[in-house]
Amino acid sequence: MASLGFMGVAVHDLVQGRSQPPPRLGALPDFTFTRQDGQPFGLKQLRGRPFIANFIFTRCPTVCPVFTQKMARVQDHTAKLGTDLQLVSFSVDPAYDTPERLAEYGKKYQADFTRWNFLTGDYATLKDTIVQGFKISMGREPGAAEDDLLSIFHGTHFVLVDGTGEIRGYYDSADPEATQKLETDAFRLTREEG
Repeated sequence: MASLGFMGVAVHDLVQGRSQPPPRLGALPDFTFTRQDGQPFGLKQLRGRPFIANFIFTRCPTVCPVFTQKMARVQDHTAKLGTDLQLVSFSVDPAYDTPERLAEYGKKYQADFTRWNFLTGDYATLKDTIVQGFKISMGREPGAAEDDLLSIFHGTHFVLVDGTGEIRGYYDSADPEATQKLETDAFRLTREEG
C-alpha cells in the first residue's frame, strides 16, 4: 500500500513537473573553446539545441571520475534524443588537458562524440566563462605547484542550458533525484525546441 502511495506522489510530481518549465536563470556569454578533435566549438555550434554542461579535468583523482560516469549515464538515458541534446564537459585544467588527452578521456567513458563534447582552451577565458557565465566555482589554491592536483577545485553541479544559451537549471550530481530531474527537464526542453 505504501508503494502505491509513493507511486501516486511520483506521478503527481511528474505531472506537476510537466506544467512547470524550468526557470530562466540568465544568459551565458558567448564562448568558443577547442573541442577534443581540435575544432573550435562554442555557443554558436550549440545554438538551437539544449545542452548539459559539467566541469572536470582528466587527471582529477577525486570527484571527476564519478562525475564523468554520471554524465555517461545521462548520455545513455537521453540517447533517443540524439544530437538534439548536446553534452559539454569543460576542462578546469586546460594547460594539461589538450584536445588529444580529452579525446582519450572521452573514449574511456564511451562518449558519443556526435553528442558529447570535451572543451579546453585558455585558462583565464575558461575560468571567466565558468565562474562569471555558468556561476560555477573553479580555481586553484594560490601558490600551489602545477602537479598538486588536490589544489584544483570546481563545482560538481550539472547545468542545463536551452537552445538560446539561457541557463535553465542547476542539478547536484551527488543527488540521484536531482540527476533524474535533470534528465526530465532536458527531455522537456529538447521536445519544446525540436
